[in-house]
Amino acid sequence: MADLDDATRVALEAAAFRRLVTHLRERTDVQNIDLMNLGGFCRNCLSNWYREAAEERGIALDKDESREIVYGMPYADWRARYQTEASPEQQAAFEKNKPQH
Repeated sequence: MADLDDATRVALEAAAFRRLVTHLRERTDVQNIDLMNLGGFCRNCLSNWYREAAEERGIALDKDESREIVYGMPYADWRARYQTEASPEQQAAFEKNKPQH
């Protein structure tokens, strides 16, 4: 792996984050429960991690604000437009695999 200075590493990480967020915004067909069942995280997790990182730096950001950053719109709007009812199979898989926080 190439030796990267901290500024370059942070810039690359930020670019990858922005691309992930853009990808998730475009893939509205992929439900959060699917992400959780397959990857162990979802859009809400990503928004929580963003908010926690902000708080660690003394930046006040509430849950709605961080979700809007990830979803690209208010969470309630995203849910109304794109969220579907989870199937019994999806719910069972979620219960079996959900993280123990």
